[in-house]
Amino acid sequence: MSKIDTAVLKNYLTGLQDRITQTMAELDGKEFATDSWSKPEDAKLKGDGRSRILEGGNILERGGVGFSHVRGDSMPPSATAHRPELAGRSFEAMGVSLVFHPRNPHIPTVHMNVRCFIAQAEGKDPVWWFGGGMDLTPYYGDAADCKHFHIACKNALDPFNKELHPKFKKWCDDYFYLKHRDEPRGIGGIFYDDFSELGFEKSFEMTRSVGDAFLDAYIPIVKKHMNDPYTEAQREFQAFRRGRYVEFNLVFDRGTLFGLQSGGRTESILMSMPPIVRWGYDWKPAEDSPEARLYSEFLKPKDWINT
Repeated sequence: MSKIDTAVLKNYLTGLQDRITQTMAELDGKEFATDSWSKPEDAKLKGDGRSRILEGGNILERGGVGFSHVRGDSMPPSATAHRPELAGRSFEAMGVSLVFHPRNPHIPTVHMNVRCFIAQAEGKDPVWWFGGGMDLTPYYGDAADCKHFHIACKNALDPFNKELHPKFKKWCDDYFYLKHRDEPRGIGGIFYDDFSELGFEKSFEMTRSVGDAFLDAYIPIVKKHMNDPYTEAQREFQAFRRGRYVEFNLVFDRGTLFGLQSGGRTESILMSMPPIVRWGYDWKPAEDSPEARLYSEFLKPKDWINT
């Protein structure tokens, strides 16, 4: 039977967490706090992790970058719903997940995640897969930002197979969709899950390429808008749109559901939530306003690279 070296996975993921938090802290001017945690061996979900959180920063109102490495005796329902043959297997899951909620409403919220699952049963080869991606959620649309972000995603995937980007882009558009609102969460990016078709080494290399592309995809957008002036009304619209982010994470997101169902550390799972959110009953933006154009021009799946 084949064996997977999880130490190599862990070294890459913790290093990625270090690089991202160091770069963002230098730009923000405030350091991330580190919260290392572990689960006792008699817990439902065993393992450990390291949460990095920045709150009340100069750029980030809240930003979290979490590394987790967890193990369990049986897969939770959120993981076996689409792979019932894995029910009853022990599992190991490792990944880095981040969400940055900037203070300035002209800087988009961003999410990135890279992870690996390994499911095992005695006398059988391990079943493994990689997942991940990144997506952008603007409050005030900027077509150049959208194009830049999608080009960075494409460049990360093209060396492995030029068919991957259109496939993962559509997957992202379909996945980050609020069915009860009939609207996308943002302008997309890439998303993939249950990925193993390149073999372990190449699939891991592709996932590293996605993780490594994050800073190039996002930091130029932050630098472009970090000094943009904004009004209190624009902050209120940002808080309203953040409500959609909360709805998606709590209702649809597989990672959030997996963590909560498997007994993961709640604070680390929910650090992706924005600090200030509002809901307005049946609220609609004024006609022809920048807020209305977010819906009419940006919250619609499109080929941003060639637009």
